[in-house]
Amino acid sequence: MHRSKLLPLLLSALAISLALTGCGLVSPALRLLSGSGTKATPRVVEELVVATPEPKILVEKPAAAPTQSPPVQIQIASGADLETQIYSAVYRKASPAVVYIENLTNVQTGQNTTQALPESQGSGFVWDTLGHIITNNHVVEGADALQVTFTDGIVLPAEVVGRDPDSDLAVIKIDPALVTLVPVEQGDINYVQVGQRAIAIGNPFGLVGSLTAGIVSAIGRSVESATGYNIPLSIQTDAAINPGNSGGPLLNERGQVIGVNFQIRSDVRANSGVGFAIPINIVQRVAPALIKDGRYKHAYLGVSGQTYSPAWAQELGFSKDERGAYVITVRNDGPSKRSGLRGGDKDTKIVVGVDAKGPVYLPGGGDLIISIDDQAVKTFDDVLVYLESFKSPGETVTLTVLRPAKGELKLPVTLGERPGTQ
Repeated sequence: MHRSKLLPLLLSALAISLALTGCGLVSPALRLLSGSGTKATPRVVEELVVATPEPKILVEKPAAAPTQSPPVQIQIASGADLETQIYSAVYRKASPAVVYIENLTNVQTGQNTTQALPESQGSGFVWDTLGHIITNNHVVEGADALQVTFTDGIVLPAEVVGRDPDSDLAVIKIDPALVTLVPVEQGDINYVQVGQRAIAIGNPFGLVGSLTAGIVSAIGRSVESATGYNIPLSIQTDAAINPGNSGGPLLNERGQVIGVNFQIRSDVRANSGVGFAIPINIVQRVAPALIKDGRYKHAYLGVSGQTYSPAWAQELGFSKDERGAYVITVRNDGPSKRSGLRGGDKDTKIVVGVDAKGPVYLPGGGDLIISIDDQAVKTFDDVLVYLESFKSPGETVTLTVLRPAKGELKLPVTLGERPGTQ
């Protein structure tokens, strides 16, 4: 098509699209971004596309909450700088929902008096018109009191409604009668792609209402939370994320939330171009449970393992063409043990790591999970993604496994509840 005809089509399509609608170890350099990273001084109080691509269905998207605000229509002026227009439009749409959260600690200021002073700070965003605000668990953990500041300067007290340390999410609540609430618009993890714009709004180092931008660097990361359990499908971005950004939204070019910023990889506790966000599909499952019950129950198999490598075939007794999740250990008190799943119990020469004592060897004799409920398993994370995206404690899944010298077996497992960490 001639360029003179293509440009108006692109601009038109852009105007429409901008209806600003575990188990691996993580480096100690991964840092939480909350106020646990930003101490307050004690005295101071769309991606440019013509057509929307077909998504790869990874997770089911819950129906939008009835309290969610409708999409905001944004028009892009012909001839204007498109990049600037996009970022400005996203900021205008989403920033009213972003809040500054201070974690207050009671400090004795006299013989018989105490005062709540800022201990740390972070970010959050309005989830619905009922006053619920999403943030990170580590932003609010241990607070004697919470204080929320909105973009119009209104400061309100907040209370914790529920926390989930395993997914590093929390819901806090303010009185909705005291402020005009503009909830975020929720995105869809199935449309998130490497290379698309990623926009963060938050309060890095206490600098309220800051916008930074970059791209989605990777999707499907499995990132370890502070409790040791992995958060699957995490989004990696090079948008500048710093201490104080924790709990703030990561947005796409439509101004939709696709994740909650929560960690950076850095030795100096500042942006190094590698930040992580909890994916929106996890938020969409966890937040309603926190609002309703104050906690979220994670489905639990009670196993640990690694993605199977063809290099292990001879030692483990499987074909080099197989793919799956190799089971290393099965907890004696877990649901998988009761269902007959087996972990490794034989010595091998396969080195999978090094510790203070020397090489760490992979034990042989364990089962190889090749599918769960007839969904193919190619990596160990596939099991975690399936459980976190679709299953709850008490439900039954069927594991198809390969067992050395036994062949293929089907093992029904009634899922337990992940041991509590609150």
